[in-house]
Formats: sequence, C-alpha cells, structure tokens
Amino acid sequence: MNKTVKIIIGIFVVAILLAGTFSGGFVVGHLLPLRGQLPFNNNNVAPLTTPNTVTPEQQSSTPTDVQTLFKPFWEAWTIIHQQYVNQPVDDVKLMQGAINGMMQSLGDEHSTYMDPQTYKDANSDLAGSFEGIGAYVDTTTQYLTVISPIPGSPAEQAGLQTGDKIIKIDGVDMTGINAELVRRKVLGPAGSIVKLTISRKDTPNPLEFSITRQKIEIKSAIGKMLPNDIAYIQITTFGDKTTSELTAALKDLLAKNPKGLVLDLRNNGGGYLNTAVEVVSQFVPKGVVLYEKQGDGKQNEYDVIPGGLATNIPLVVLINEGSASASEITAGALQDYGRAKLVGVISYGKGSVQNWVPLSNNEGAVRVTIAKWYTPNNRSIDNHKGLTPDVYVTMTIDDFKAKRDPQLDAAVQTLLATINNTAIPTSMPIVTPTATPLP
Repeated sequence: MNKTVKIIIGIFVVAILLAGTFSGGFVVGHLLPLRGQLPFNNNNVAPLTTPNTVTPEQQSSTPTDVQTLFKPFWEAWTIIHQQYVNQPVDDVKLMQGAINGMMQSLGDEHSTYMDPQTYKDANSDLAGSFEGIGAYVDTTTQYLTVISPIPGSPAEQAGLQTGDKIIKIDGVDMTGINAELVRRKVLGPAGSIVKLTISRKDTPNPLEFSITRQKIEIKSAIGKMLPNDIAYIQITTFGDKTTSELTAALKDLLAKNPKGLVLDLRNNGGGYLNTAVEVVSQFVPKGVVLYEKQGDGKQNEYDVIPGGLATNIPLVVLINEGSASASEITAGALQDYGRAKLVGVISYGKGSVQNWVPLSNNEGAVRVTIAKWYTPNNRSIDNHKGLTPDVYVTMTIDDFKAKRDPQLDAAVQTLLATINNTAIPTSMPIVTPTATPLP
C-alpha cells in the first residue's frame, strides 16, 4: 500500500485524540428509523389509554416559544413509556440518545455528543497519561482500524501494525458494531488482558493477539539531535503540557548549536487553539497565526506572541494524512510566512473550530462547530482539502515494518539544501533500507 501511514483520528486509550476548541476526533453513530405497522386492537389486546398525551409538567418545562415545536418530542417520549415492550426504560439513555440524534442531524461530522465517559477520556488524553493498549486508531471505518502503535506501547510490543482491522474482541464478532463502541471495548484497567482478532491486508487468515493493558505516558513534545547537526522535535498533540515541553526541548537543543531543525507534526490530530498559537510563536517573530471566521460574519484574529526561541533557525515541518486541525494551523502559518518547507503528504484537512460545552449533571458535553479558520494567507483547508507539502514523499507499510522513515530522510535533505542554498526537489523517491530509523 503505497500510502502514508494512515490518519490519526482516534486512540485506543481515549475517546478522542483532540480536544479544546480544535478537534479532529470523530464519534460517528447511526440512528436508523424502524418502520412497522401502526398499533392495533383485537380481542386479546387491551386498548392503550391516553396515547400521545403531553403532560402538564412536560408542557410547563418546555420554553413557551417552542412548546408547539417540542410537542411531538414529548408525544414520542410518552409513547415509549406507555407502549415499549421492555419496561422500565432508561430515561438517561433516552435523554442521551435524543442529544446524540440532535447533534447528528446537523450533518457536521465534527459536531457530536460526548457521553460522560467519552468526555472524561478526551480530557485525560491531553493531560498526557491514560490506560489502554496504546495505539492510534480510526473510528470512522467499518471496523476499528489501527493507525499506528505508540512507540514502546503494549500494542507495538504485541505486533499490531498500521492498517490492522479489529474484527473480534475476546472472541465476540465486531461486524456491524460502530467503531467508536468497539474502541471502548478495547479499553480497560492496566494489568487486564484483551484478546483481539485482526484482519490484516495480504494475510489470508485472521491473526490473534493477547495484549496486556498498561498505563500509557506520552510526552507531547520530545527532542533529540540527528546526524549532520540537525535538531529534531516531535509534537504528538497540542495539549496542556505541550508549550512547556516544547520550550524545554528547544532550550536543550539550541544549546547544542544545531544547523537546522525538523519539526515533526505527523499523526498529530490537533488540540487546543491557544497551544497552536504558542507553538507557532516559538518559530515566527510576528504576524497573524490564523483568522477565525464565525457564522455571523464576525472574524477573530490570533497574533503571534513575541519572544519565540527559534525564530531564525532553518526549519522544515513534517506532515502527513494524520496531521489535522491545530497541526495544520501550525504548518499552514509556517508555510505561508515562508518560515518552513513542508515535507510529506497532503494533511488531513480540518479547517473548523469546535467548542466543547459541558452539560448539566455531569452528563458529558456537546462538541459543536462554531467557526472556520484560515491561514495567514486566508487559505481554507476544510472539507479534507488539506495542506499541500512543498516536498512530496510517501511512507509505505513496508517502510513502517522495516522501521525506515523516508519522510524524515527527505526532511533532513531538504533542510541541508536550505542551509547550503542548493536546489530543493519537489518530490523525492522512497529511500533504500539504510534510511533513518523511525524516531
């Protein structure tokens, strides 16, 4: 499969990889109407009493200006409580289902309902620690699909690979079950075992894995030195600790007098808006980071915070299909200002802004799209248009298996060409097995 290691949309150990005002994670469900015959009476069935009645309490609890609009809702609520065969029904689930259906009716994949556990997990992710098997996953596919195992995680140690589809959990068939629900079934406390049946491309028979869950600790920004005096920093998410971890890594690396810096945003699904602004500000001395345009025509402008640590060092940014939202804010701004060349493949393309609004009684939150964002040059990347790299380089499944990283190799070559003021090709072939190992 001659394609970049697939997009990050989810993670086994959390409900949503992204959080805050930017989010690229998806919780996609489908409510299918069931159509049957109308209620009937015969000699063996007693007639139902007061069908479709809206009680005075329901009427009074509904705001006056929408009482007529909500009358069918309360009628449906009453029908369920009076006629549904399995009583009593769970009112909390009914309420959550109603909210979920309301959010889905918007037709926006980024506006969703997060139940209490999903909301808790999503916030835990940006704090940098959680329990699970440690793999990025795609929850928008028919079967829950592995994007990539987290380095050093139980998933990686067990041998899970990019593209693996989870078809059974603990022997139970996952066919037809929403991928987000499947993801939750993989969750569990550290020390417990989950048995996964995997369908893998080019492997005729399903594969079986028994994986012991662990507590996963992930730093959102890590750095190291590469050969040729090149510094390397990987940002995995735009969370609570990203700015402090990034500045610490920059101070450490810049003290070693690197010739240039590679910023790796691959498989980074995004995070907080303010963190994206802070990250860009480390590399750009002044200017606009992004424009935010709301539905009523209002526009907000987010400017660079002065005092960045790395505003002059030659810079290259790595992106792939998993670079979304806040990652694209960062990469787009750096590309627009000519501050950095982008290397890799076209990014995911999420140019909308979500606000997470907690609901009463700890009943989760709604995530609603409130605006669209644009790069400093007023580029929109929404609807999966994405950012186009200056140097196009793919990464294959074979590369991943062999722990080769042709994209990082191309980034280093591009950086050295920039430093030496030589020509930079717009694409590079996949390199030989002597390529730089994955960081």
